[in-house]
Amino acid sequence: MITLSTRQAALILNALPNVGPVTLRRIRDTLQQPLAGILNATKEQLLSVNGVGEVICSSLLNWKSCTNHEAEEKRLLDNGHDFVTCDDEHYPKALKEIYDSPIGLYWNGSYRIDRPCVAMVGTRDCSAYGKSIARKLARDLSLLGICVVSGLARGIDTEAHEGALEGGGPTIAILGNGMDIIYPPENKSLYTRVSQNGAVITEFPYGRRGDRQTFPMRNRIIAGISQAIIVVESDINGGSMITARFAAEQNRHVFAVPGKLDQKNSRGCHALIRDGATLVTCAEDILECLLPQIRFPFVETEIKTVRPKESAFIKDKPELSGDEFAVYNVVREKGKMFQDDITVTSRIAPARVAVALTGLEIKGYLVRNLDGSIEPV
Repeated sequence: MITLSTRQAALILNALPNVGPVTLRRIRDTLQQPLAGILNATKEQLLSVNGVGEVICSSLLNWKSCTNHEAEEKRLLDNGHDFVTCDDEHYPKALKEIYDSPIGLYWNGSYRIDRPCVAMVGTRDCSAYGKSIARKLARDLSLLGICVVSGLARGIDTEAHEGALEGGGPTIAILGNGMDIIYPPENKSLYTRVSQNGAVITEFPYGRRGDRQTFPMRNRIIAGISQAIIVVESDINGGSMITARFAAEQNRHVFAVPGKLDQKNSRGCHALIRDGATLVTCAEDILECLLPQIRFPFVETEIKTVRPKESAFIKDKPELSGDEFAVYNVVREKGKMFQDDITVTSRIAPARVAVALTGLEIKGYLVRNLDGSIEPV
């Protein structure tokens, strides 16, 4: 019997041919063994598992000739990357909910998920309108303390990450290839900034290039790690529609941004809306739907925010963005107010006031009464 740590066993199992997350789940459920125990299982034990035949059995029994976990661990160390196993406390909790959750995740970045995540996906060949909407939505969500998730691809993915970084919050990029491959190559700088201000994550070993199999696998992680997904511009057969389908199957909220009726890249979003996805025009639309299920347990954040030092009442609550700070002070000074009055008094654009009010409500600073009025808690 060979003694392996959970991390070593996960690296080996993750790299084995013919052994995927679903197969591993079946084996664990049947044998009731930890990851390391599976690699010491007998042929008879393995063949007793439904769906495990000679090919899978051979891969597991001959793992030493199929993988080199010592070399992989050295590459992790040399690159300053981590490998988070499915049994690790830092493994994303939302991702554990899906049936085919990854065996382990290569992780580049010090950020560990401490807030709700919303994914944003869309076509690589997006319009100026799509770019603008994606960046603004991501920035507004970031300012409200949401972690924006995307795939580091050209087009909408790039705008989502850029918008989140502009908002000052963390963003997560999920790759469809190994951590050592940056695709597209022009996103090298973005890759670095995301890893410094959030995390770059993949389930694929070093050297694995993206293909028709890896990108759909990547898409299920994007959906699974998030509480909701927003589709911004997609054709009816676009890869974003696969991500939306994963999200629906995983019981996540699906949002879609409407576009022009005669634009090819609007057809996917319109089909999603027709089939029950929520039409979204601003960050407030998303937060209103997520409000019953999300919580903001963090107090200190990495977001560039301000805290009214003179108020002892809110010293233990989440920090505020600039708009939230201004809006909160208006309501605190005036007392019960309606949204239109707050807009006039604060001299902030109506859309920004709406986003700020939603953020203040979910963070526990303000309460919205049945008559629509708003007052401090």
